[in-house]
Amino acid sequence: MTAELVRGQNHPVSHSRVEIRVSAGTPVLALASLADEQGRFAGDAVLAHPGARSLPGVQAPGELADRHTFAVDLDAVAADVHRVGVLLVLPPGGPARFGSVPASYVAVADPAGAELAGYTLTGLEAETAVVALELYRRQGAWKVRAVGQGYADGLGALLSDGGLPAADATALAAAALRTAAPAAQGDGTLAALRSPARDLRAPQAPATPAQNQAQGPAAAPEPPGPVPVSGAPYAGTPGPAPGGDTGGSPPTISYAHPRRRRTSTEPPEPAPRAAAPQEPGQPPRPVAGDASGWSMEERLYNQVWGMFEDLARTVAAYRSAVEFADSRMDRELDEALSDPRHRLGGSGNAARDTARARREELVAQAQAVLGRDLAQLIAESEVVEPALPAAYARWDNPVWHDSRATAPPEENPLALRLGDLYLPERPDLRIPMLMRVPLERGIWIDNGRTGSEAAMAMDTDRLRRAAMDMAVAHAVRMLAVHPGDRFSVHVIDAAGAGAASLAPLVRAGVLAGPPAAGAHGVTQTLARLTRRVDLVQMALRAGAPEDLPPDVDTADQLLLVHDFPHGFDDRAVTQLRYLADEGPAVGVHLLMVADRDEASAYGPLLDPLWRSLMRLSPVPDSHLADPWVHHAWTFEPDLPPQGSRVLEQALDRVAQTRRTTGP
Repeated sequence: MTAELVRGQNHPVSHSRVEIRVSAGTPVLALASLADEQGRFAGDAVLAHPGARSLPGVQAPGELADRHTFAVDLDAVAADVHRVGVLLVLPPGGPARFGSVPASYVAVADPAGAELAGYTLTGLEAETAVVALELYRRQGAWKVRAVGQGYADGLGALLSDGGLPAADATALAAAALRTAAPAAQGDGTLAALRSPARDLRAPQAPATPAQNQAQGPAAAPEPPGPVPVSGAPYAGTPGPAPGGDTGGSPPTISYAHPRRRRTSTEPPEPAPRAAAPQEPGQPPRPVAGDASGWSMEERLYNQVWGMFEDLARTVAAYRSAVEFADSRMDRELDEALSDPRHRLGGSGNAARDTARARREELVAQAQAVLGRDLAQLIAESEVVEPALPAAYARWDNPVWHDSRATAPPEENPLALRLGDLYLPERPDLRIPMLMRVPLERGIWIDNGRTGSEAAMAMDTDRLRRAAMDMAVAHAVRMLAVHPGDRFSVHVIDAAGAGAASLAPLVRAGVLAGPPAAGAHGVTQTLARLTRRVDLVQMALRAGAPEDLPPDVDTADQLLLVHDFPHGFDDRAVTQLRYLADEGPAVGVHLLMVADRDEASAYGPLLDPLWRSLMRLSPVPDSHLADPWVHHAWTFEPDLPPQGSRVLEQALDRVAQTRRTTGP
């Protein structure tokens, strides 16, 4: 039985040799692309086209036509190739866009000719080059995913977005199209390929209820480079920069890999190999660190983001399938009721029962696929969570009690865990929310009661205490996973209301100074950090960072502000905004615990400040979106278990390290 896929849905490929069949509504050029685990093109042999039909494991069609067949041998695909894409391109002089021609159909068939999975490319508009589907390697096994994303600027934009330099992408696209239109060799064709004007349109991915409820003014700038016309950014392209939390769309969790700290000439650490399947025909057992990266830490980071993407796309496919089943049932019921014969006779009830039965069958199929994919992700989560380093681990992870794992770090971490993310389809499947280090934007922990239903249901004092406890836990984690001399924490608690939560930090003696109290303390702390930002910026512009005054602390700085705007005058507010905007680039980061309503007297003056910060909630709250299909994810903070001394133990190790390495 053929699995009919919808955009974003995947299906196992149980044969190593398969055929990919294309039936298009107009003559198209059918190409195959080879990419790494992040979907990036690298090297020369990345595209099979009529002028160079063969790549390892892939044989592409040889001419412009409305029907094509690819021969694929997955065992012969190079080990560094993790994605084999099927691309459809409109030829020069043909239709202007895929939205003006009948929908294409792409299928994967076994060697005997039986179709394993099929996908109809619906919802296309201005695209002239699309990624129809891809075969991808996951946990040692191959799957097919329906992609259906395209580019209005054609093949050159698609290749450039996949990581090829602009000149190489243009040349390769021209070579591929030259076979389809031999006469179009002049400036006209190349000019079309180079077209600098991007025809960016709104994503055409299936809308979810969360999207429909979260429509609002766009708060994020347009991402650089070509953006797919139909869907979320493809092949690892960074999504829109996280937006504000001011009533618009949910801010997008950034999907971009951290900068590698190793040189390109140093070989990466060997990656673990996937375990053999327990039974024939079953997927391999998941392995922690089964992702690309130059270190185990980076591979685990990338694996977590891979799980995040898989869960987002799996749920999107399920929701789309259920929506299709509902719309089909409604259409069939309308047709039955509009027929007078059904209304007057007894066949109306039978028609309604048949429509409902079809709907239940389609939903059951979608639930079966969802259950299969969720089971794989749960199995992967069960092996990944225990293997996470302290920077990524929950506070109840044994890694925090392992003296070897919590030894003083020698270099900064790649990312920090801020909490967990989950979707209502499987609330117990938690994805770690990791934020890259150094922090590219500040964090705002909202202790106001208007942020969510859970906050409104909680007592004000308990909510404020939970928010401050959450901030202290983040500060302790940052201190524990940074080398002892590379991270300092400053605290502003003007009214002293956070003393109980701050007690572990004060007792351990790991703060840069006592918590600043009163308006005078606020002024002194902000002036000291503002001066540091100014001096480091000037030194960097002059190319002489070593000439900083000896009293300037070159370690990264975290400013924890509690109960803003208490104790802040207009000058202090301006300095705080300056630190939020300019500080991250020179190692000064902001962690605020505040209720926005309490700062309402400043009006729109503070809107840029709130938008510049990543808003988090001390209680579960559905206010964050993924960068692929824009689900509304529920965020839940990660706090130490009740009665645990894990924070005190971590701070004791930090203090001991500083005493040992101090002057």
